[in-house]
Amino acid sequence: MTKYLPPRHHHAWLPFALWALLLCFPDAAYPQAKGYYRYPALHKDLIVFVAEGDLWTVPLQGGAATRLTTHPGEETHPVISPDGKQVAFTANYEGVPEVYTMPLSGGLPKRWTYESEASTATTWTPGGDIVYTTSHYSTLPNLQLVRIGPSGKHVQVPLAEASEGTFDASGKTVFFVRPSDHRNVTKRYKGGTARRIWKYTEGTD
Repeated sequence: MTKYLPPRHHHAWLPFALWALLLCFPDAAYPQAKGYYRYPALHKDLIVFVAEGDLWTVPLQGGAATRLTTHPGEETHPVISPDGKQVAFTANYEGVPEVYTMPLSGGLPKRWTYESEASTATTWTPGGDIVYTTSHYSTLPNLQLVRIGPSGKHVQVPLAEASEGTFDASGKTVFFVRPSDHRNVTKRYKGGTARRIWKYTEGTD
């Protein structure tokens, strides 16, 4: 008795060919997946951002990105200095996240904070002080802004529950958000812990 075999389909080789194509050109499978970019910081025509746990730079008009860091630790929250020469950022190189700076042209990072609580780079003053967020100096479980001058002296910004802020051109007025970042933002929430923008000028009540 002869067993009937259906004719072999002339497209049977396609699955193997597709696998071979994807192995040679993996980007062809997911052309829309170009990366996961976070924490953008802008200065004039330059952007610093975080991808793959490292800092990168790219021109504002687009183009090829340049990797600034390659350390196994994770870098986050970059902020560019007013003169565009330095970038402050947060990194967990030695455990607890601390604040570092490095030249935008590349080089070795310099550590600025040595606290047992996490420190997060936040902004710069127009005069070149680094401003970061920490709970190290607070008697309550709240975050606070602290300035670091070129000499390394730490000065607390006299604002309770201010965890994010930016200074105006004079360096005397700061716009900040309170209450502190509580990592629980509910859409359209209007209760007692809703966060709002405030303004403080040095020397005022």
